[in-house]
Amino acid sequence: MGGLQKKKFERGSATNYITRNKARKKLSLSLPDFRRLCILKGIYPHEPKHKKKVNKGSTAPRTFYLLKDIRFLLHEPIVGKFRDYKVFVRKLKKAYAKTEWSAVERLRENKPTYKLDHIIKERYPSFIDALRDIEDALCMCFLFSTFARTGKCHVQTIQLCRRLTVEWMNYVITSRALRKVFISIKGIYYQAEVMGQLITWLVPYQFSHDHPTDVDYRVMATFTEFYTTLLGFVNFRLYHSLNLVYPPKLDSKAEQELKNEDEDDYAMNSESYLEKLSALSASLARVVSTAEEEEAELDQFPVEEEDMEQMEAREKEQKQQEAQKKLFDGLKFFLNREVPRESLAFVIRCFGGEVSWDKSVCIGSTYDVTDETITHHIVDRPNTDKQYINRYYIQPQWVYDCANAKIVLPVEDYFLGVTLPPHLSPFVVEKDGDYVPPEKLKIMALQRGEKPAQGQEEEDEEEEEGEEEEEEDDNDDDEEDDEEEAEEKNLKKMEDQRSQGKSLPVKVTPGKMKMENPARLEQEEKAEEKRLAIMMMKKKEKYLYDKIMFGKKRKVREANKLAAKRKAFDDAEKAKKKKARK
Repeated sequence: MGGLQKKKFERGSATNYITRNKARKKLSLSLPDFRRLCILKGIYPHEPKHKKKVNKGSTAPRTFYLLKDIRFLLHEPIVGKFRDYKVFVRKLKKAYAKTEWSAVERLRENKPTYKLDHIIKERYPSFIDALRDIEDALCMCFLFSTFARTGKCHVQTIQLCRRLTVEWMNYVITSRALRKVFISIKGIYYQAEVMGQLITWLVPYQFSHDHPTDVDYRVMATFTEFYTTLLGFVNFRLYHSLNLVYPPKLDSKAEQELKNEDEDDYAMNSESYLEKLSALSASLARVVSTAEEEEAELDQFPVEEEDMEQMEAREKEQKQQEAQKKLFDGLKFFLNREVPRESLAFVIRCFGGEVSWDKSVCIGSTYDVTDETITHHIVDRPNTDKQYINRYYIQPQWVYDCANAKIVLPVEDYFLGVTLPPHLSPFVVEKDGDYVPPEKLKIMALQRGEKPAQGQEEEDEEEEEGEEEEEEDDNDDDEEDDEEEAEEKNLKKMEDQRSQGKSLPVKVTPGKMKMENPARLEQEEKAEEKRLAIMMMKKKEKYLYDKIMFGKKRKVREANKLAAKRKAFDDAEKAKKKKARK
């Protein structure tokens, strides 16, 4: 039969993809500009399922994009701006070469610029979508804000990132949205709840950067360009949701308190205002000043498909969150110069505490070290020369541990020179059968309102008593085992005599009452039912069941291993203490 012959690679998956070089030529862009455009628009390469078909029979390594994505980019107005910028650079080079300085000034004044506002609105149709994707933006902006002003990235970008991150921290303080803090090797992890969305970000430590050579800073700068625009939009909306002025301004009362006589010695007027904002020690100005009123308690109604128990659990969680927001209410902190000022000030202010530091450390201190109302003095050195009687001298970890435990922990474990307890991660949630560290159990006991100090002494006494009882039980068990072995030997002897045809000595011995344990019988019945059910399983179901049981056993093994490690460590510590006492 006649008909049109089907040609290869003209239908199916081969027509849905396009290589990077073809896409670049289609858009008439250089490789850096194409990469930049793809980052801004959120278009990424795709790995085809049948790579050889898409590559028209070739096995050469190539990067593929979806054809519909490239067609979508054809109508992007920023592409035209990229071309205008190329023309601008060419004209500027020519003017420099000809030493036409008037032309250079004119070109610089008319330098082509572009905005990313329409891309933000396009990629995030609703505000909640933007909040869900804000984590990467925060991490990148906090990273760039710590960079030194070298030639690796523009100074304006660093300043913009710093301003936006300070705005974000001030919003979190005002809304008291912080939930968790964790100090790690990489930096400090924070988690805040903003409009029902949990947002986690990482803040690097304030160390000098050794810029790695294998990182492409141009790609990072493109991401930062997009993220700064997104964060600016988000900050604007969040500030207006709390009736705050944007860009943020200090409250007039707080501004008067922060005014120092020697303010001009620290920074210029333009810079000192941003420094005061970044100090995080003062409250922000509101659009309409509202008097503090008592909030009326709202009636609670159950949500659809929610029973009373779930509703009570939700109410309990809400009460815990409200209590956590007022964790440091009424407490006044003073930070020594060696502690991480910004991080501690941020956490303390998020939970309602007041904080200050020495004038020489930073702008924004609100009271001096001699203030008698200070309740906690945070120090990170073995000892201090001068100490005041009416305050606690503690190490910085106490603040972070209190924030994670949602209660004010006892200060005895955090005094100067004391070996600190382990800093537990609040992001780890233990399930049934998992290993729970003793420190976590202690915090859980404190949350329940128990006194762990007395409990520990009782536990130690119980352990000692338990060991003695175990020894006695072992002795009883050994005696019982000996009796059973003797009976078995007698039975074997009688069987041997019967097999040899010897007459057995007939004796009448009193019987022993064996008490049957009903709980044990029930347990045995259940075990038998389970065994029979496993036997009746199909092969596929049996394989799946074995996999599940293997996973459970592995979890138990790991938990036992960690418990054994901890026990060995505790025993070693006890032995050291005994030696030290002797």
